[in-house]
Amino acid sequence: MQKQKLTKLAAAVSALCLTLSVSAVADDHHHDHHQQPSNQVPTSAAEWFKVGEQAVLVNKRDAAELRKAKNVILFVGDGMGVSTVTAARILEGQMAGRDGEFNRLGFEKFGYIAHSVTASANQQTSDSAPTATAMVAGIKANDGAISVDQNIPRSEKSAEQHAAHSVKTILERAEERGMSTGVVTTARFTHATPAVNYAHIADRDWEADSNLPAGATVKDIARQLLETPYGDGLEVALGGGRSYFMPNTVADPEYPSQNGRRKDGRDLTLEWTSKYNNSEFIWNQAQFDGINPARTDHLLGLFERSHMRYEADRKDDAAGEPSLADMTDKAIKILQKNKKGFYLMVEAGRIDHAHHAGNAYRALTDTVALSEAVKKAKQLTNDKDTLILVTADHSHVFTIAGYPSRGNPILGKTAVDGVALTDSLGLPYTTLSYANGPGWTGGLQRKEFNPANEGTVSAPYAGSKLRPDLTAVDTATANYMQEATVPMGAETHAGEDVAIYADGPGAYLVRGTLEQNVIYHVMADALGWTNNRR
Repeated sequence: MQKQKLTKLAAAVSALCLTLSVSAVADDHHHDHHQQPSNQVPTSAAEWFKVGEQAVLVNKRDAAELRKAKNVILFVGDGMGVSTVTAARILEGQMAGRDGEFNRLGFEKFGYIAHSVTASANQQTSDSAPTATAMVAGIKANDGAISVDQNIPRSEKSAEQHAAHSVKTILERAEERGMSTGVVTTARFTHATPAVNYAHIADRDWEADSNLPAGATVKDIARQLLETPYGDGLEVALGGGRSYFMPNTVADPEYPSQNGRRKDGRDLTLEWTSKYNNSEFIWNQAQFDGINPARTDHLLGLFERSHMRYEADRKDDAAGEPSLADMTDKAIKILQKNKKGFYLMVEAGRIDHAHHAGNAYRALTDTVALSEAVKKAKQLTNDKDTLILVTADHSHVFTIAGYPSRGNPILGKTAVDGVALTDSLGLPYTTLSYANGPGWTGGLQRKEFNPANEGTVSAPYAGSKLRPDLTAVDTATANYMQEATVPMGAETHAGEDVAIYADGPGAYLVRGTLEQNVIYHVMADALGWTNNRR
């Protein structure tokens, strides 16, 4: 008996020593994780080897990653495919005078990464409605669907049918648990990606009551924001789309010659402030700057009639618009007052729009703006209690091609050591291009992006061949439209996987190739919701 006791004691001591040893190693590895690698570009084989070795150490994790999250922030770069991330990384570095290829966007330093399969329930290549629905509701839906299941037709008008097919979102579940919630976007607040958090509707285009078909009893998207039955509603709602909340008899405060879109006579911006205590509605930069998070519990900010300006054009808005990073800052400071935690989605919605327009400059600069917003979130939160995910709803047919030298301007023409490469016609070409879209030049007509109306304007077409001679064209200007292979009025989404970047509690679950709806389940698990449907 005594021998058995000694054996058990020895085993316990051995286990304790092993635990302490593992903990010490884990602490070292966790410490390494927070030490970012040098930004100095390697210049020798030994240095490249060392950088690779350090990258492995940075990716090691300890058991502390199994702790639960108090807060979750989901960043969505709308249309931010892998090629967009790569090109934006290079552009950011080059704009700062650094080696662009060695540069990393803020979220690329996160420790966990996975592929997200973006196919919807009925489409190989999807739109933003079902892809965003997958992320916040945990299911796959049909194209155009906002947080309803795949068994409801897009033409369904009945409110009862919508109720029967609605799927509760992570924002709504957070509200039920007494958490604070918010959504920040540079698109219209009623646009697909932000709307999936709080609305349930079969057609993403039904943003205001004036958009509903005759006989529809389902509530429009803007109205659903004000009439959410969950908790006390969103604490923060920041973006564009002011006209969808205002009646068609009321002049817009920024553009007095234009009125709202609502036919029901309701001014939802006034209803917001009357519904909530310590609430504010704002529409310009000065009002935004005047918001004190400590005294504001419900904030609605709608800074444009439709989408907010691109980051490149924000300075041109006379009324002023906050940056995505500024809106993220304000949102977190309001939400983190809640001791029960918060859920926040932040969308860089205009990356997608610039790609549709065939304008890489604005797509990439808006991606850099998203990176700045992620950095701000990291500064304001603690990685011990806040899970941050950065991903995209879908990709675009945006390519990085040719064989340019390292350091060649990413927005420039493909060149080796400063000497432009040429195609089979003997003409120079850009490193960035699109597989389809409005930048097609086969009709001997070159176009440029027009930021005034987000359309196109004719540009000089140099030469008489099937492609323009770009020798004298500055392809790095903000309005240049990259060439497209297939002529289309707008460039399309792409169907390949996008990346998920994760940091904080629960981030270890982000690995491998995941169906996009798994993102919801990662967030729910990180928050400790043992039954994700309740």
